[in-house]
Amino acid sequence: MSGLLERVGFLAREGFEDTAPEIVCRQLSEIGYRAIEWSRHHFRPREMSTAQLKQLVNVASDQGMAVSNIFIALDYIVTDDQVRADHIRLTQECIEAAADIGIHVVNVHPGPQRWMPGHVRIPEEMSEGTAWQMAFDAYDQIIPVAEKWQVYLANEGVWGMVTHDYYSTLPLIQRYDSPYQAITMDPSHGNLWRNDIPWVIGQWGKRIKHAHLKDSIGTPGYDQDTFIFPLLGEGQIEWPGYFQAMEEIGYEGYFIVEFESWFYYEKVLRRDMLAAARISYDAVKALVEV
Repeated sequence: MSGLLERVGFLAREGFEDTAPEIVCRQLSEIGYRAIEWSRHHFRPREMSTAQLKQLVNVASDQGMAVSNIFIALDYIVTDDQVRADHIRLTQECIEAAADIGIHVVNVHPGPQRWMPGHVRIPEEMSEGTAWQMAFDAYDQIIPVAEKWQVYLANEGVWGMVTHDYYSTLPLIQRYDSPYQAITMDPSHGNLWRNDIPWVIGQWGKRIKHAHLKDSIGTPGYDQDTFIFPLLGEGQIEWPGYFQAMEEIGYEGYFIVEFESWFYYEKVLRRDMLAAARISYDAVKALVEV
């Protein structure tokens, strides 16, 4: 894809949570990244004023970078009613705050988050039907806010959730007749269920408002047990086909590296996420040149 490297960014999450935004942007820009996906580590509307949140855009711009979106990713399938209600309210607050600073894409998913302690186990602890009803109840409240502020809900199918690949995400997208029900195209999760990734991209088409670069290898189960998210190019994703399919649907957004090669991060990189960002950028360059 022509000019793809000018559209590659990095998700600033674990490993960057204690680093000032201006330093994060400077470090990533020096590597070559041209966009950043802020997570709730830095984007905190309950603790920060609109002016402070706007600085997340400004410091990126100062380094020649764009803010692709906000990574919200709260769990709406939890047994504690107060926690679930708070997650819905916080999502609504994040949507409004994002719009206030000119960001109109947020990354969301329904849950359950199986990597979190105490997560809901389906079907052992909750029926799939009950889990879906919780998800629908959350989106019933979130979508009107997204529509009001014209912010795309870029839904990501994630391992272990009720929405984990193309087919399991369809009920969520089809239930709501809203142009703001969008998709984050992350090929790593669908690959675990052996989705045909280029075909899936063609099916979602213009609904794709955000994209991740993350590889995977293995089978559904638990991260670092039955599957891993290895270094880019080390897994099963056919990257030329991915990039070609994204070009064919006319995707013009950013491609954000989401680094989750946790074994390598812990044992080799010694928890140095900046080093992970460097390795990932070199991998993207190599894959684009294939």
